[in-house]
Amino acid sequence: MNIKEKHKIRNDGKFGKKLYSVQESYWIFYNGIRTMKYMFKAKRKKELSPKFIERIMLAVTQVNCCAICSYAHSKKALESGMNNEEIQNMLSGIIDDVPNSEVAAVMFAQHYADTRGNPTLESWQRIVEIYGISKANGIFGSICTIMIGNVYGIAWSSFFNRLRGRPDPRSNLLYEVSMILGTVLIPISLIHALISDLFKKPRIKF
Repeated sequence: MNIKEKHKIRNDGKFGKKLYSVQESYWIFYNGIRTMKYMFKAKRKKELSPKFIERIMLAVTQVNCCAICSYAHSKKALESGMNNEEIQNMLSGIIDDVPNSEVAAVMFAQHYADTRGNPTLESWQRIVEIYGISKANGIFGSICTIMIGNVYGIAWSSFFNRLRGRPDPRSNLLYEVSMILGTVLIPISLIHALISDLFKKPRIKF
């Protein structure tokens, strides 16, 4: 059994069913703000192609089950040159079409989302070993950036789907309202992230 077959079996389970709390959303935004610059830097240096970034983002979105991000990043993935079959496979947790050079990054992205932003030290060290620190930071930035989209996308889309009579079975009105009101914490999280960067606090904790 090869690594892709193992990963396909792993994703046959149901992940991303427990929604993120307001407290978790604060730290997700904080991590995203601190790391997205590395994604842009890696893209600018051509360390990460648009397809590579979209594969990472689709992998995270598949775990978190964010419908609005699935739609948005399916469109971006198509624009990056990915075909529809590969996109649909990734949204089903199947990575047979992922280039071998990108499999480790996609698996780490799944692991990061699956552990709710608490990856193992060994998994991160492996990514650094495979890709080098600059590219690894770009991968990490891509993961944290889409995590922001997922956590708020789930809450907002759940709320509007409820108004349309199609509520998300994972959610409830109290959760959706608390998450929407919780966006008032975004400026505080932003300032916190900027101060942490100023004092060179670690970007990833284990």
